[in-house]
Amino acid sequence: MILKYIFRHTNPDFLNRDFEKLTPKDIMFRKAIYHSGFKFGLLLLSTITFIGVFVPFFVDMSPYDQDISKRLLPPVWSEGGSWQYIFGTDGNGRDYLARIIYGTRVSLTIGIGAATVGMLIGVTLGVIAGYFGGIVDQVVSYILTCQLALPGILFLLTIISIVGSSLTVVILVIGVLHWTLFLVVTRAATQRIRNLDYITAANAIGARKTNIIFTDILPNVLNQIIVIFTLEVGVAILAEATISFLGLGIQPPTPSWGVLIAEGKEAIFFQPWLIILPGIALFLLVISINMLGDGLRDITDPNTNIE
Repeated sequence: MILKYIFRHTNPDFLNRDFEKLTPKDIMFRKAIYHSGFKFGLLLLSTITFIGVFVPFFVDMSPYDQDISKRLLPPVWSEGGSWQYIFGTDGNGRDYLARIIYGTRVSLTIGIGAATVGMLIGVTLGVIAGYFGGIVDQVVSYILTCQLALPGILFLLTIISIVGSSLTVVILVIGVLHWTLFLVVTRAATQRIRNLDYITAANAIGARKTNIIFTDILPNVLNQIIVIFTLEVGVAILAEATISFLGLGIQPPTPSWGVLIAEGKEAIFFQPWLIILPGIALFLLVISINMLGDGLRDITDPNTNIE
């Protein structure tokens, strides 16, 4: 509704113009306006990001302050709850709402950071293999096969247990283990693009290969990279929550959602909100990212008709 309102007042003919008269950019915007999944995912992700990033600047709350006399207070909707602690408190008397909100920052930082690391590795290998082919493609394919043969979570836990756990280590290790989808997609797209006429013309006039890659190939695979990036952010967030729940990821007292679920599992039958609330937050964040990624895939696909 907001997007429609903006376009009706800034460009009244945009929504009524014939589809054949629209530019590719206009077509993407028009698809975005009518794609309900994309709009819902964008709205939900924007709301969660705003709450996690900006609310702590305006509301006085701390995820670390402890008050043992107020430990395990119920949330406001339960008997004995109060508006002072809307989501109650944990086993150490810390404000659970504050810990969940600050946990949003941790999850987004790890998700975006790990996806960026995976993107750099996968796109680099994919473009090199797709453009040069031959022995380079065979070596990259062998690396890909070895990576796919590794048991992801077990290998992740092994590396972190050896190296040690910190925010930087978790981001790097998760990113190093989640680049295969970037490689597969960019390799296939590059193999298709390198045989097009404008690439042949660039080679014929003696253009440098690095210029061809950065100016002619990468811009044409950017849409696929963006879609994969959004999906890999969700995968990285779930991976971090998994290893933190197992005790080898982010360490207490840092308010990671996986840590919150792990700390609350002992009281699951008596204070179930300790697991339910961070579980809901994790679900909403990942589902919003996945819906946004699915929407971007449909919007950037020229063969998809959303209207």
